[in-house]
Amino acid sequence: MTNRTHKFKVGQIVDLIPSMSRSAASGHYEIVSLRPIEGESPQYRIKSRSEAHERVVAETDLIPSRPLKFD
Repeated sequence: MTNRTHKFKVGQIVDLIPSMSRSAASGHYEIVSLRPIEGESPQYRIKSRSEAHERVVAETDLIPSRPLKFD
């Protein structure tokens, strides 16, 4: 049994790592909810503003979004 916890929090903005096996909107996604850990990776429900539906993805498919900088 693993003792893993979720790396990201609900409301956090993340980027979905591009994949040849998945068609997804580019840009940022918001963590909508934390899902149970399946296998080795925690799961998340995410939502993009440019898509009508939510996605369930593994933590390994996400990276923290870089904050925008204004000069």
